[in-house]
Amino acid sequence: MPGSALVNILTALSAVGSLALATKLAWTGLFRRYRFFFACALLWIVGNTVPFIIDYRSRFYLRVFLVEEPISWVLLALTLLELYRLVLERHRGLYTLGRWAMYFALAVSILVSVLSLLPKIRLSTGYEDRIFGYVIAAERGIYLSLATFLLLILLFLTRYPVPLSRNVIVHAAVFSVYFISNTLVLLARALFGVRFHETASTFLLGISVLCVYAWLLFLSPHGEEVRVQLPHFGPEHEEKILRQLDAINATLLRVSRES
Repeated sequence: MPGSALVNILTALSAVGSLALATKLAWTGLFRRYRFFFACALLWIVGNTVPFIIDYRSRFYLRVFLVEEPISWVLLALTLLELYRLVLERHRGLYTLGRWAMYFALAVSILVSVLSLLPKIRLSTGYEDRIFGYVIAAERGIYLSLATFLLLILLFLTRYPVPLSRNVIVHAAVFSVYFISNTLVLLARALFGVRFHETASTFLLGISVLCVYAWLLFLSPHGEEVRVQLPHFGPEHEEKILRQLDAINATLLRVSRES
């Protein structure tokens, strides 16, 4: 079992909610539009079920973690790119530029995080324990980079009056809560160490449960049809901003075609 009664309940709720979310996405056909998010939901089902099958204190569970964690990073990064693509469906030039910027930021963050950990890992440490240390270090760098990229997306949404489907706005809002809370807890773990681990894990489980059920309740086929525009400035100002955005996008597309 995962641990305390509260952790067990939250883990079970997360597993059930993830299963219901994946089922809803598949049943309604939304998985075609949110493919990587659907893959994340499937991985969450596995991740929340494994602790009830394998002793989380065992070496085998550590091996499962070392395989599952990098997969989750890739899926989260792809889910974030997917969200970015949905926000910029009509501005492919901006999307391409932002995507390559995220790749570069991820590579730099992972390298810096791992290099900062190297002096602290002894050669006498077991192979799996060394890998675990590298994974934890890389995790901080990845989450921090992706959280920064996500904040830039949110800043873009508050700056430019781009009409979006209600689902995309709901997805962006819930994903922001989920991802930024994970990032903050990881940073707190780095600051406060093992003492904070159990409290942090329970807190993250609670946030994850709330986010999963928010996605389950508010994502719907009808939400794809409803167009929503976040409140900004007056109509004249919004039209000017959109013209600027279209001009930047056209320039980036032209440069990409010429290069």
